[in-house]
Amino acid sequence: MTRRIEYPSDQNGGTLSLMKRWRSMSRFFLCIAGPGLALCSFSGCGGGTSSCGSCHIATQPQAATPSITTAQSPNGATGAVIVTLADTTSGANIYYTLDGSTPTNTSQIYTGPFLVASSITVNAIAAEPPSYLNSNVATQAFSPNIASGTLVWSDEFTNSGTSNAQPNPTTWTYDTGFQCCGNNEQETYCAWGSTTGPCNPSNPNAYIAPGGGLNIVAENPSGTNYTSARLKSEGLFSFMYGRIEAKILLPESQGMWPAFWMLGNNIANTEPWPACGEADIMEHIDADNTPFGGPGTGALPGYDWYQASIHGTGLDGGTPYPTSASNGYSATAWHRYGMIWTKGQIQYYIDDPTNIYETFSTSNPGTGTWPFDQGPMFIILNLAVGGSWPGDVNSSTVFPSTMQVQYVRIYTN
Repeated sequence: MTRRIEYPSDQNGGTLSLMKRWRSMSRFFLCIAGPGLALCSFSGCGGGTSSCGSCHIATQPQAATPSITTAQSPNGATGAVIVTLADTTSGANIYYTLDGSTPTNTSQIYTGPFLVASSITVNAIAAEPPSYLNSNVATQAFSPNIASGTLVWSDEFTNSGTSNAQPNPTTWTYDTGFQCCGNNEQETYCAWGSTTGPCNPSNPNAYIAPGGGLNIVAENPSGTNYTSARLKSEGLFSFMYGRIEAKILLPESQGMWPAFWMLGNNIANTEPWPACGEADIMEHIDADNTPFGGPGTGALPGYDWYQASIHGTGLDGGTPYPTSASNGYSATAWHRYGMIWTKGQIQYYIDDPTNIYETFSTSNPGTGTWPFDQGPMFIILNLAVGGSWPGDVNSSTVFPSTMQVQYVRIYTN
């Protein structure tokens, strides 16, 4: 007679001795296995003869322990670093925490480098069940002791050359294609160097101009073909908590929809929108449209405005700025659009971090699920053309229209 048994080892990677005693006819057989999966078969001859037995063990390998490496943050203070996690186990996910807790297979999945500019402990494991057991925990503590309000990362969009330059490819990638991202938008988003029509590599939609400054340009190359660009730092750079701001000059024309915003890294794997969290630092549509409901709905405000907001599962909040024409705000002037992000709270400001005009927290608005303490978020800069909110382009729409960004900066708070 033959019996087969299977039993798993400790899934946290620790050594676990497994003992099982079987009686086959008149003999006992003992099978002992370490970490892994023990497969044991027993054969008994019976009839008073000697029993025959064997134990065949196929061990489940343990994933390699992740590596944690650092590099000085671009334009940041000494001690501010970009952390990269890596693992040599093929196909394994890296799970990590930033609060000192032990990571598990339900922790944040690593998707790309992130900024560290405060006192935290990074813990990480690699796993690819059922092929591999969880690795040992890699850990590194950081204590940079950087004062509040210190610049810890930036992209200054510099260009000392005489021709348009590519935005830094180690920081920025692109969403691409026609209606790639919802909202019934009319543009085709083009990456740097794209030769897929209607994109034109000799006339890029995103570039750093000679002398500096990021330009995101909406074009109308022919008929109802519109092109633009949507830059994002997804998979290349992200951060959690701090103060972020960008100095931006906005286009103003029917259908133009510039935005500076963030999404949670976990949108790539475990938490689709809106559960990943969306923080809109600046969105602007033509002043002849209403703040809510889209074109043709409600009363026109009669003055220029923009909006910052938050979105999560069952969570929406945001109001236009300013609330009256007396403020004198104009989108066609340079402004600093910023967000102050702390645990349990997001605040939005314009031009000065003391000029906070909107605050959201776990208790305000108090509905839905607060998604902004799950992990790092990445940055997006884009200029949409048309869509559900601003409405489609018309004969008054100006092409080309350009969103200019002087810099994006992150500070400690």
